[in-house]
Amino acid sequence: MNFIQIKETCLYVSDLARTRDFYAGQLGLEVISFVEDSHVFFRAGSSVLLCFLPNVSRVKESPPPHYGSGKLHLAFEAPAGQYENYLREIQEQGINVYHHETWARGTKSFYFDDPDGHVLEVLEPGVWD
Repeated sequence: MNFIQIKETCLYVSDLARTRDFYAGQLGLEVISFVEDSHVFFRAGSSVLLCFLPNVSRVKESPPPHYGSGKLHLAFEAPAGQYENYLREIQEQGINVYHHETWARGTKSFYFDDPDGHVLEVLEPGVWD
């Protein structure tokens, strides 16, 4: 098999409105679905970020039940040449950037948390090339 990409990823959150306000309002992701008491979905480039209430998705029959907890992680890739601008925009939103990393190839990334404590990362293109 030769998969093209991971098309969607999922986080489990405690407050859908707060999640929507953070990812759409502060990070600028497009909301593509919001169902109160169930989920909020966002577009991130050609991928989709699915945010579910874990107790709701745990008992669904279709799609199959899924849920999780803990400090999950995902990374967003900034467009070429925009890494520093994204860092500045995140900080101007009042979001605490608590870690910076320089990888073996000299590419950089920074880390911050969402309102549920999930670890989010923004990285420069080339980290995995």
